[in-house]
Amino acid sequence: MEQAISQGHHTEREHRFTRRLREQGLRTLPRDRVTVLQINVGKVCNQACKHCHVEAGPKRTESMERPVMERLVELAAHPDIATVDITGGAPEMNPHFAELVERVAALGREVIVRCNLTIVEEPGFEWLPAFYARHGVHLVCSLPCYGPDNVKKQRGNGVFERSIAALRKLNAQGYGAGDGLRLDLVYNPVGPSLPPDQVGLEADYKRELGEHFGVRFDHLLTITNIPIGRFREALERGGELDGYLQRLDDAFNATTVPALMCRNTLSVGWDGRIYDCDFNQMLDMEIGEGGLFVTDSRFSLHALHDVPIRTGDHCLACTAGCGSSCGGALA
Repeated sequence: MEQAISQGHHTEREHRFTRRLREQGLRTLPRDRVTVLQINVGKVCNQACKHCHVEAGPKRTESMERPVMERLVELAAHPDIATVDITGGAPEMNPHFAELVERVAALGREVIVRCNLTIVEEPGFEWLPAFYARHGVHLVCSLPCYGPDNVKKQRGNGVFERSIAALRKLNAQGYGAGDGLRLDLVYNPVGPSLPPDQVGLEADYKRELGEHFGVRFDHLLTITNIPIGRFREALERGGELDGYLQRLDDAFNATTVPALMCRNTLSVGWDGRIYDCDFNQMLDMEIGEGGLFVTDSRFSLHALHDVPIRTGDHCLACTAGCGSSCGGALA
């Protein structure tokens, strides 16, 4: 059964991002054809990073169960879906992770896994590098600096050293050699500032990681810290939230709007609820009136077309400066 999904005319106050859209002649963000299926398989993680918008950690218990996973494999087979982007927590800690990767890869879809690197060094997960390589997984890995100090501030003691060890194991499998097994690193600022130029910073990363640690990778993705979750709490404690939002607002870049990831991405939570993006997911801003599950008979990709994308002040982070998305800078 396929029927229209309620557009959910929410009565939220007009926020700064709405005003920025109006300045561009837009009432809402128009949705494009959905080509990316992003799946958050749970909030269980071996780390509890200060900047984590998911607020993941070892004490979290939320984890996607088999019925939702089965439905997502069916959805991944839709001809419009080109990429399946798997995230968490540490997605590898979900008991159905390996099967999900295997079945989606068998469909011929690009499979992205957002890996925190240190999971590779955890007991019982030694199999991951060979598994990734065998299935041609595109890895997007967190490494907020090419030196240990800033990494320690964001992610804790010993994380940098374990990340380097994991990168060397991935390099040994052929990742980062530029011949098919793609390994990208992710940078995000330590505090309330915009990322530097992505191209220039990538050159710095490649030089420093190559010369000092013998590590190679393909691309660096710069991502602006979204003012939600633990990062927002830290801003509020320091009295910096309003200033950070104003900094993002002042840096609004209209050329980033056509490339915003929410326009062609469907984000699915660990329980099967659907969202416009991973950040809306963490704010419980569901698609449609009253929310919708991917397992619901009313749900279809086609029915999403006329449903407005939900936005808020946090969206300013995606349109500030060079822009920001799960794929890095936009402009």
